Amino acid sequence: MDKINKTNAARLLDRAKVAYRLIPYTVDPDNLAAEHVAEELGEDISRVFKTLVLYGEKAGHFVCVIPGNMEVDLKKAAKAAGAKKAEMVPMKELLPLTGYIRGGCSPIGMKKGFPTFFHSTALDGEEIFVSAGIRGLQLGMTPQDLIDFCRATVTDIAIPK
Repeated sequence: MDKINKTNAARLLDRAKVAYRLIPYTVDPDNLAAEHVAEELGEDISRVFKTLVLYGEKAGHFVCVIPGNMEVDLKKAAKAAGAKKAEMVPMKELLPLTGYIRGGCSPIGMKKGFPTFFHSTALDGEEIFVSAGIRGLQLGMTPQDLIDFCRATVTDIAIPK
């Protein structure tokens, strides 16, 4: 097996002595959906979380981490962030804002520390999967460790697709 190069997110977890697994998967550039990632990992889609960056009026930028089989509820997300309304950040702003590209956005190691919110189902399982910061690599770890590391709030921010 090829050596997996550690991402910035993995190095930050190492530094904090937080346990995790790095899991490579095959990227389909035409299908960056969480469903594809879950299929590649052989994991339940409800445990493979996607990281979304939003902007809220008066709240600024914030991050929502939700299960792959759900979509962010903009009203609930805005409320969680203390904003009147919120919208997804345009794709072209993602890289300069976070340091990550679509399909490789991790809640760990963004350029700035943004308020982060995990959907309430994050704590439902023993392991949660999020991007390791590049396409083709996921982090698997205990939900509480991830939430604590991100200094995140757990709340209801998503609705079924």
